[in-house]
Amino acid sequence: MQHKIIGTTMPVLVIGLDAYEKLVSETGELAWKTPNVLLHTTTNAAGSSGLFGALGRALAGGGLFMTEYTAEGGPGSVAFAAKVPGTIDSHEVGGGRSYLIHRHGFLCAEAGVSLAVGFQRSLGAGIFGGDGFRLQHVSGQGRFWVELGGEVVVHDLAPGEVIDVHPGHVGMFESSVNFDITMLPGIRNKLFGGDGFFLARLTGPGRIWLQTMTMPNLAHAIAPYLVGEVREGGAEDAAIGGLAGALFRSLR
Repeated sequence: MQHKIIGTTMPVLVIGLDAYEKLVSETGELAWKTPNVLLHTTTNAAGSSGLFGALGRALAGGGLFMTEYTAEGGPGSVAFAAKVPGTIDSHEVGGGRSYLIHRHGFLCAEAGVSLAVGFQRSLGAGIFGGDGFRLQHVSGQGRFWVELGGEVVVHDLAPGEVIDVHPGHVGMFESSVNFDITMLPGIRNKLFGGDGFFLARLTGPGRIWLQTMTMPNLAHAIAPYLVGEVREGGAEDAAIGGLAGALFRSLR
């Protein structure tokens, strides 16, 4: 299996499959493929089997279904495009090594890679507007690819070294890193600081990948321009703007 990543701010991952090689991704990720690459949508993929395995994967931020890609009768290729400005990176898992990635970070993987819920904790849902913090646990054996927002800052934490990170900027980290949630100190900071109530506390040893852009920040940045367009347009534009506004509110 060969791969190449094309582009910079909106990259595309192109994977070349040998005959009968398999690749798995979440549903809805396909950009393009060669005709001999067949798709099979199933709940029994990425190391899970049956309804409970699929539900566990869904709790981690994935979907109930996964899509398998198989090259039939000869070599083929399949491509996945980035959904937001950012980066696509390749990683290896195996030999006791595993990773945790943010809930929208998993892009695709070789057939021997497993995807499951890694961490789930409430951040005050219904009280402070948080919707919880969920991570996907990637284990098994093989290569997998992740999509992170904006630029990626890689840091190796020494044993006992600690860093506090806004939860949205946690992209991925090795499973040897201890993860916890800590509350932002000071009532003024909580209420008027604009940084929320919680921070993710990462403690070494292990490597972490931090992403500089988050979906909520992107939505907030472009929302005023959508409102301006709606004011200048007619009823049809207002309807479209309303749908777009609902979409961006769901990303917060």
